[in-house]
Amino acid sequence: MFLAKKFKTEILSYDSRQFYKELKIGSSMPTDEELSSVPHHFIGHLTIHQNYNVKCFEKESLKKIQELFNKYSILIMVGGSGLYEKSITEGLSDIPNIDFNIRKNLIFNFEKKGILFLQKEFQKFEKKPYSIDINNPQRLIRYLEIVKSTGNTPSFFFKKKKSRIEKDFTVLKIGLILPKHEIYFRINNRVDKMIKNGLIDEAKKYYHYKYLNSLQTIGYKEIFDFFDQKNSIHETIEKIKQNTRKYAKRQLTWYKKDTSIIWFNPKEKEKILNFILNQVGNTGFEPVTPCL
Repeated sequence: MFLAKKFKTEILSYDSRQFYKELKIGSSMPTDEELSSVPHHFIGHLTIHQNYNVKCFEKESLKKIQELFNKYSILIMVGGSGLYEKSITEGLSDIPNIDFNIRKNLIFNFEKKGILFLQKEFQKFEKKPYSIDINNPQRLIRYLEIVKSTGNTPSFFFKKKKSRIEKDFTVLKIGLILPKHEIYFRINNRVDKMIKNGLIDEAKKYYHYKYLNSLQTIGYKEIFDFFDQKNSIHETIEKIKQNTRKYAKRQLTWYKKDTSIIWFNPKEKEKILNFILNQVGNTGFEPVTPCL
């Protein structure tokens, strides 16, 4: 928000859960006041019932980016969904169409037999060390549907030449980092605030749609288990905190591999601003090579 106001520009989100307008509290969506003070894109533009994936995002966001660069020299894209970021900064490999019946069968067996079924299926194709988090059912289903539909693992396609719309903008990657204890402290407080703001009631509205991919999200999954009487409310809240901390750790592991990211403490706003100005070579307000 600080940078967008300084550069008089707009924000694009690549937070894959803030796409869904129903998930306001659980995804910590920007407030109405924030959305009105700086134009945002890809926030609450979908419903949980819509099928949407990273290829859809790549196509739509690149189109929006080109449109916005007719008005601005600098755009800001923000989020933590790594694959969605890569779809814009690097492009994605083309993966053939997936057989919908295979996905449907995998989901059916997962709901009937649990995650152990998916893990056993996955281990038929890949040995340790695993390339994905085998405790994440969505990742397992995605891996298995690709293998069963194409006969190749996802890595086979990722190694192939990536297809992308030709981009004519420069990318600056800025990472925000805090000491681990402060990250965990903030996560715990954030979860407590979401509970206080009505996360349980929000999840209750969509309990009957808990099978949707859009609701396979930290916060909602744990509360759905609470509704199914698998955990107490105290255990549920602690599990949300624990799973969020694990997710934050995976995010950092993912992004620490990207050597192009320049890391800052989020309190260093002026320092980040000056870094951007130095990179673009002027005040950022005159015409420059478009920069994301």
